[in-house]
Amino acid sequence: MSEEGLMSLMEHLGELRKRLFVVLLVLVAGLVLGLFLAKPMYEYLTTTEQAREIGGFHTFSLWDGIGIYMKFAFIIALVPVVPLAFYQLWAFVKPALRKHEQTAALRYVPFALLMLLIGIGFSYFVVFPMAFHFTSEISRSLGLEETYGIVQYLTFLVNIVVPISLLFEMPVLFMFLTAIRILTPAGLRKMRRVAYFGMVVIGVVVTPPDVVSDLLVAIPLILLYEVSILMCARIHRKQLLKDAEFDSRYESAALSE
Repeated sequence: MSEEGLMSLMEHLGELRKRLFVVLLVLVAGLVLGLFLAKPMYEYLTTTEQAREIGGFHTFSLWDGIGIYMKFAFIIALVPVVPLAFYQLWAFVKPALRKHEQTAALRYVPFALLMLLIGIGFSYFVVFPMAFHFTSEISRSLGLEETYGIVQYLTFLVNIVVPISLLFEMPVLFMFLTAIRILTPAGLRKMRRVAYFGMVVIGVVVTPPDVVSDLLVAIPLILLYEVSILMCARIHRKQLLKDAEFDSRYESAALSE
């Protein structure tokens, strides 16, 4: 490799490190902010219908209180970090994009925040109550006395909300990668069977073991995947038209010379 090529590679690595550092910095700042917002968030979650059904929480370790704060801080930190990560990725690949591609890719940054919030709402208001009531009914049918630790309750909640919320970023991520020419609709179609299988597995893991509950989670995720393919195909068609227009102009300029 030439010295010029090596310097170029080192510059790219330095730029990538700078982008990752910014994301990490915002993550830390989000965690700090989350620590301050953890208590009101905790007070809200412990007054919901599910929390009232339990009747009271218990702690089994001196570290449980700290664990609660950190779980809330992490969820709160995700809200600014996810769109920022998309922006930093856009900024990193921006020099390699054409002008119209730069503008098109940047539009997905606010959309990433919107999809994250939709994912949080879906997982918390639809999936979590369904999973909670099912597990509670099983315990009662076995004659078990429900004595829940606060950490176990919140871990159950977080393990449902975070994965599903991040999966709702799938259309944004796929469209973004298509806009910067890393992904193609044809590639997504080839991955369709594997993607479907993965989403059904996720539906089975985060919901009660019955077909209806599994489908209530798996079907929206599969629909998101199909919508992603359609949106990526639309973006790809525009790219092909732009490329054809660019090639036509280049050939015309070459002939005129």
